[in-house]
Order: sequence, then C-alpha cells, then structure tokens
Amino acid sequence: MFDRARQHFAALTTRAGIHSLRLVRQTGEHCMMRRGVAEPPSFMQDMGAMLSVRLDGVEAYAATSDLSVAGLQRALDSAEALARRIAGRGLVDLRGLEPPQGQARYESPGLHGAFPGLAERFALLAAVSASVPADPRLVNWLVYLDHQRHEQLYLNSAGAEQWQALRFVYPGISVTAFDGSDSQTRSFGGFGSGQQGGAEVIARLGFAGAASRVADEALQLLLAPNAPSGPTDLLLMPDQMMLQIHESIGHPLELDRILGDERNYAGTSFIGLEDFGRYQYGSDLLNISFDPGIPEELASYGHDDEGQPAQKAFLIRDGLLLRPLGGALSQWRSGLPGVANSRACNWNRPPIDRMANLNLEPGDRTMAQLVGGIERGILMSSNRSWSIDDARNKFQFGCEWGRLIEDGELRGVVKNPNYRGVSANFWRSLAAVGDASTFEVHGTPYCGKGEPNQVVRVGHASPACVFKQVEVFGGAA
Repeated sequence: MFDRARQHFAALTTRAGIHSLRLVRQTGEHCMMRRGVAEPPSFMQDMGAMLSVRLDGVEAYAATSDLSVAGLQRALDSAEALARRIAGRGLVDLRGLEPPQGQARYESPGLHGAFPGLAERFALLAAVSASVPADPRLVNWLVYLDHQRHEQLYLNSAGAEQWQALRFVYPGISVTAFDGSDSQTRSFGGFGSGQQGGAEVIARLGFAGAASRVADEALQLLLAPNAPSGPTDLLLMPDQMMLQIHESIGHPLELDRILGDERNYAGTSFIGLEDFGRYQYGSDLLNISFDPGIPEELASYGHDDEGQPAQKAFLIRDGLLLRPLGGALSQWRSGLPGVANSRACNWNRPPIDRMANLNLEPGDRTMAQLVGGIERGILMSSNRSWSIDDARNKFQFGCEWGRLIEDGELRGVVKNPNYRGVSANFWRSLAAVGDASTFEVHGTPYCGKGEPNQVVRVGHASPACVFKQVEVFGGAA
C-alpha cells in the first residue's frame, strides 16, 4: 500500500501552494492472563491517511480511510475547500513557513526480527503467572504482553518523502494482596510502560522472572507501617521520576498549551512565553533534553508528523529554561525555537505539540552515594496516583513502594507513601542526580491531550534523584 500511496499522491491535483499526505497503518495484539487463566486475545488493525493543504496563509486538513486515488482526491478537495472558507481568519499567517524537504527512513531496533507467536506468548504468560506464590493473601494477579506496530509515510509537494516503521512491546505484571482489612498492589511495567524493539525487550526488562518479586513486595506492603508525614528528603526512583518529569515539566512546556490552545480542556501552564532564557526552573543539577535518539525509548523517531527532522535539544540546562516543546507551527506563531514534536495519534487526527522522549540527563552519583547522602528520608518507587492543577504547578503523587532511609542506609518498607509540592519550587530542591548506573528508560502509551482527544506514546528516561525537604505523608493510621 505504501508504494501505491506514492503513485496516488503524484496523481492528486490541487490549487493549494503546498499539500501533503500522511499515511498511517497500525496493528496491535494484546494477550493477558488473570490468576493463571487466559483471557481472549484482542487484535487491532487500522489504516488511513490525512491530507493537508496550505493556502492563502492558512492550513486545513481532511482524513479518509478510502485510499484509492478518488478517495484521496476527495479528502484533498475537502481540505482545500475548508482552507478557502477560513482564509483570513487564521491565528497566524503561514506564508513564508517553509515546508519540510528531503527523504528519510527510520526503523525501530529489531523491527525485522521474529516475535513469539500467540501460543508462545500465552505459554510465557502461563509460566510467569505460575511463579506467583501460593499464598491465600494474594487475591488477584494478572500478567500481560502487548505487541504493536506503527508504519507511516509522509509525502508533500515540496518533494519530502519520509518513511518510519516502529514496533513496541509492553510486558506487565500486577499482584494484589489482601489481609481482610487492607489491600496493597505491586506492579511491574505500570501504566503500560514498554520499549521499542522486538522479543529482546522481554528479556531486557526481566519480565520472565519478575512475578515472584512483585508478589513478595505486595505481601511486604501488607505488613508494613504507613509512610511517615512531614518534610523530609525524598529519593525518587526512575519509574516515578517518569511521571514527575511528565506532569511537572513535560506538560507545562508544551508550547501550544502556553499559547492558550488547551485552556478550555486540559488547562494552561505556569510558564509564560517571556520565561524562556530567563526562568530558573530547577537547581543547577537539572538538565532536561528532548532526545529522539535512544532507540529503545517509546517516542524515538526520525521526523515528527509535520515532517520536521528530530534532533536532540536541551529544554533546560543547568536549571535554566531554554526552549519549549513546540513544533514548526507553534514556533512560527511564537517566534521561539522548539523541537520536532508535532505529533498525531493516528491518521484521523492532526499533529499538535506533544511530549516525545523527554529525559533527565544522568549526574555523577551512584545509588550507594544517593542513599548515603541522606540522613533522614524516604525512597519512593512506582506511581499509583497523581493529581496536578490546571496550570501544572501544584501536585500530589502517590507511590506503591516506600523505604525509609536513616543515617545513609535503607531501612524498613513503608506503605502508602505520598508526596506533594509545587513545580516552581520542587525542581529547585533537586540535590543529587544519579549516574548512568541508575539511569532507566521508561515510558507510557497513555498520554492524552487535544480536542478531539489524542492518546500517544511518550518516553521518559531518568536516573534516580534526591530532593531536599519535600512534604511527604502516608495513609490513615
């Protein structure tokens, strides 16, 4: 179909100055077992195209699942007609905004390698499920393995041709323990965390041997006291840093949100256009990069969905805010530099400013040094709840797993650990950043934004980090 799309695109006609086609094909397979019993697998397949035009300084688009020449031409005609109706009413005049050019290809690692068939996958899930101990307090557990592919071809009238083929693997485990009065859940791969690649992802993440540990930690949580309350030092592990970066750096720095586009749906940002190049977002240990170049991370790609080449760029360096998460259109509107992060969830949605791979760069402390530098504190891992205000400033997050730190040593497990803060102050309390040995690649396919809503994959890689005197609290006594 992709070869035919090139031929069909060449046959299209329009009076618009610039036009483009973005063809997307997605497939997915979901396999799960609950308490050792297989659930029916589910399958997804979808394919279609978005046609866009730029005419008289405005841009318009139309989507179709009819991929014949006639179907694509009808969508292109609809986009052109819409552009003529809205000419002169755009937020900004796009004349002078150059279209992308050139040819490029990008593939996930392991794209062409074999992947276990359904029978093999369910055999693996059965083995993982069977490794959960036989304990009456373990009342529920599920194991799953998702496999998805995303192929995309972008063509435009300026000669651009960009092809990308991505493969994603999401292994997960969740175990719930209950003692008659309290229940605790421990997970592996929470929020659908996964990586790009093939069968090697399953081994790299340690999925096959994780269930017994997850179950044991769920039982430990049942016996543990509640986390203490009050200001204390906080050591966040990479799987929680993922959400912290996502909510209190990623969303506030999306440029369309700063420009007001999300105001009636998902809120605004505590960051303004005037803050870039001036605002001290965090301590001088905070270095945040947009990095599409870590092959296994979920949002690694060669070009964004408007055809802009993706390259690593620092959004925050030494704590200073430098640039937003804004694609070509938002950069044109604002006059600010941005990154190639204009992305759509599928063929029937337009690209908007989205997080992609947003990472915290490693520092110089080993895990032992991070723990050893804390006199009184708490380690938290694996998010289980989150709340943040419309400006992405005040937040409250809860974790599955906590351990006390006393005199530079890890002590007992605590349950229901939570912490709260204000983004504008929280990152300035960053006191130590783990080195490459603590650095982990995480991500989620469940980031929602836009009207109509779009759910996309985002990646967040981070080391473990220490924050000074954070307000923490536990559950009810």
